[in-house]
Amino acid sequence: MEINQLILLFLIILAFVGFLWGKYRYDIVALTILLSAVVLRIIPISDAFSGFGHPAVFMVAAVLIISRALISSGTTDMVAVIIDSFTKSRIGHIFTLCVMAAFLSAFINNVGALALLMPIAIQTCIKQGRSPGAVLMPLSFASILGGLTTSIGTPPNIIISKYRTELIGSAFEMFDFTPVGILIVTGGVLFITLIGWRLIPKEKREAKKTRELFDIDNYVLEVKIPKKSKLLGLSLKEIDDMTDESEVSVVGFIRKDRKYPSVPRRIPLQVGDVLILEGEQTELNKYVTALRLELIDTKGKKIDLFTSPGATLSEVVIPAQSSLESKTIGGLRLQGKYGLNLLGVSRQGRPFRGRMKAFKIKVGDILLLHGLEDHLNEFINTFGCLPLAQRDLKFNKKGQAFAAMSVFIMAILVSVLGFMPLQISLVIAAGLMILMNIVPPSKMYESIDWSIIVLIGAMIPIGSALENTGTAAYLVQNIFKINADTSPYLLLGAVLIITMTVSDVLNNAATAVLMAPIAYNISFQLGANPDPFLMAVAIGASCAFLTPIGHQNNAMIMGPGGYEFKDYWRMGLPLEVIVTVVAIPAIIYFWPLYT
Repeated sequence: MEINQLILLFLIILAFVGFLWGKYRYDIVALTILLSAVVLRIIPISDAFSGFGHPAVFMVAAVLIISRALISSGTTDMVAVIIDSFTKSRIGHIFTLCVMAAFLSAFINNVGALALLMPIAIQTCIKQGRSPGAVLMPLSFASILGGLTTSIGTPPNIIISKYRTELIGSAFEMFDFTPVGILIVTGGVLFITLIGWRLIPKEKREAKKTRELFDIDNYVLEVKIPKKSKLLGLSLKEIDDMTDESEVSVVGFIRKDRKYPSVPRRIPLQVGDVLILEGEQTELNKYVTALRLELIDTKGKKIDLFTSPGATLSEVVIPAQSSLESKTIGGLRLQGKYGLNLLGVSRQGRPFRGRMKAFKIKVGDILLLHGLEDHLNEFINTFGCLPLAQRDLKFNKKGQAFAAMSVFIMAILVSVLGFMPLQISLVIAAGLMILMNIVPPSKMYESIDWSIIVLIGAMIPIGSALENTGTAAYLVQNIFKINADTSPYLLLGAVLIITMTVSDVLNNAATAVLMAPIAYNISFQLGANPDPFLMAVAIGASCAFLTPIGHQNNAMIMGPGGYEFKDYWRMGLPLEVIVTVVAIPAIIYFWPLYT
């Protein structure tokens, strides 16, 4: 092995470690590895940023803008009505959600499809008295499967399609993925509906209702002991005796920024002591008022929580593309900047009972916010949060839904009929939607998940280097050891399974970029058609069902569904087996290995 190949493999291993470690975002890791490869002369300086001009980057950005336009214009509002009429039985409920998710994900980004359907799913669960844990994992998995059916359904399909252009001069067309994708979706949705949801732990799909996931009846608030409080000089034991009929509990005690590991019951209270209270809203209001306590925000400012006219509550989920990720609660200045109060935070179905100020937000966290409806809507729209209750966004304009759908359909038709490449027609469609103010220009860049754009742009030169340095060919020759007796069918299956396994722990776009050159080199060594191997990579890269980190959608449902890391493989592993069993013969049939 040559020195440049060793260095490239070392950098790729470092990238894997960085992605799995999770301390830094995957786009930062990818960009760091790219620049390291340039500095070490593995990638020519002239090619350093070539990935950012790649058609796949523009196509992904266009699809994200179009997805926002179709959702925000009200094009998909009819979905709620359709789903609601099929929710009387649990199986009908899950099946309808899965079919809708799969269909929408074929044409809009699958993260956007989940963002649209998750509030609807939760509200229909409340109406039917079901646990959202029974439907959210099926919903997420179905939205991932749906993206397999078209070339724009998911970033791996876009990447693989464009990689084919570099190989043979033409990309996969819009519906080239459909025959294999439809069979996988059919098998996957039937499994999820009839068997899969039953594999979710019983306590997740039966015991918890939506409110119990956040424990919305019991808020956790911070209060400060002011100078005029009746509690000065008293211990918590004495206070408990005074308020023995109250259902409010003191669950935390802080003095001079020192949080006690257990609440001291016999220490006299001083001015400035902070108590963390837990209880029902009415009881908390009585308790705070009677004892003259001050409710405080993260900056220590006194706030008026329960008496604000027109105020309401909203539970919101942090999605993968939200700019709130990795921010601290204290740094948001919710009260001063947005006029909102944070009543609590839930992670993985468990209310957070510590101090809010230093809490670092992650994907899937649920924030319980209190404030005026207009302020809540502004915050939700600014940061791309997903409200757990359906709400009227009040920015749709009459005729925009028809206009958005018309532009989108025309873009598809122009491409399918051969008048224009798909990436060009989609970029034009996105531009028209911006000019028509379906997506306001001020929201254009907010519609794009820039972390994905940077990841793809940084990884494409890495993928090219795998091929240009001969590293991909070396790996194929020395790992797969292809010879005249090697079965191409087994190798096709191996490519699918390896890609799927890598995607469970690595971002799907990065997986597609890294596996595509390896798959092509396998087909080259076999003298086989590269298309079935590229199809296997596209399918495997998208089918990440074993963990919440393999796909953004799986991370988004973790909090609202009350899932744990270990819950995903129970339904995800047999689903990946079904995908493999269906995909291999389907790929061979529709994309013969030898032509």
